[in-house]
Amino acid sequence: MHAMQIAVIGAGIVGATIAFELRKRGHAVTLVDRDLPGCGCSFGNSGAISEASVAPLAMPGVLASVPRMLLDRESPLRVPLAYAPRALPWLVRFVASATPSRVETSARELAALHAGAVARHLALAREVGASELVLERGHLYLYADRAALEKDSAAWELRRRYGHAGEVLDRTGILALEPAVHSRYTVAMFLRGHATVRNPLRYVEAIAKAFVSRGGTLRRAEATALARTASGWTVATTEDPLRTDAVVVAAGAWSRRLLDPQGLALPLETQRGYHVEFDGAAPVSRSVVLTDRKVFVTPMETGLRVGGTVEIAGLTAPPDWRRADALVAAVRAAFRDLDASPVRRWMGHRPCLPASVPYIGAVPGRSGLYAAVGHGHLGLTDAPATAERIAGLVASDLAVPGKRVPRTTS
Repeated sequence: MHAMQIAVIGAGIVGATIAFELRKRGHAVTLVDRDLPGCGCSFGNSGAISEASVAPLAMPGVLASVPRMLLDRESPLRVPLAYAPRALPWLVRFVASATPSRVETSARELAALHAGAVARHLALAREVGASELVLERGHLYLYADRAALEKDSAAWELRRRYGHAGEVLDRTGILALEPAVHSRYTVAMFLRGHATVRNPLRYVEAIAKAFVSRGGTLRRAEATALARTASGWTVATTEDPLRTDAVVVAAGAWSRRLLDPQGLALPLETQRGYHVEFDGAAPVSRSVVLTDRKVFVTPMETGLRVGGTVEIAGLTAPPDWRRADALVAAVRAAFRDLDASPVRRWMGHRPCLPASVPYIGAVPGRSGLYAAVGHGHLGLTDAPATAERIAGLVASDLAVPGKRVPRTTS
């Protein structure tokens, strides 16, 4: 069969999984990143494999919440006033994507991308020797009362229509699953079929190791520019240039630096996500969502991870650790016996498009160039399906008569 020399730029969960899938299909693949695999955004996520996350970030009524985004430092979705002028074009698109028809379109596309995510991850984890990392215990969404649950009814109705109805639990049902939950939470929704990766960094490392063991190449360098040549592509890096037949850009929030000059000007922003991690035994046995704080609480191999909230503040501003401190306060209010636990803090950049639907496809007018960017907080959930889509596009392009003949065959 035909094989191509392909550079995949970005060694997070999305890029590493794409590189692994392309290598399995016989291509000569080089995975390029300035950091080690999994050390960026993928390191700090909450590990959720969430097929039911079909509701986009922008839902009907989001316009009314814009003042709080700008003025309330503790808003779950925060845009600091100093960054607001730069964020304005993205915010306009974000609010425009919250109409009922656009939300429906986004939900449909997200549902198609998420479908089968748990099964895909179980298969991938087995293949890379990391089955123990996938925890199949569902996700539990906690609410103070029925009125609070009713406020989320639009999102739950979307989930229900796409096959994820959830089970309503009362206080007794909550305690049967998670006995340490504070009495303030009296009702919950339980998504039984969901799963969690208990160490996202180790998972990406296992995928990268399996990629290399199959003959893939890792290159530690920063990709700085792309150039089309008569025979393929040249990737300029901080080390030697890389010459390939094709390029896949999966560089997360930094992807625009490579894609804008190629004519794909995506409205990409960084969702700056924070987490804190407590040492010792976790008070929960599955992913738990504190819906009143928009916070995920996850039992990790390394301790109890608490992540959440969205901050639109660009790639260069220093972290606002007050947002991490708010996570500490939220989880200590929800669970007992955490006051004395040491805490580690982290902030990372999640690539986000206004409608919450990632761009996965070929770059128009640039034969051999593909992009997989904008997954927001669902990069882990969607990495295997994204890899399959990109690999399928490469195969389809090779099958088209008149396409450029790759330099390598196998």
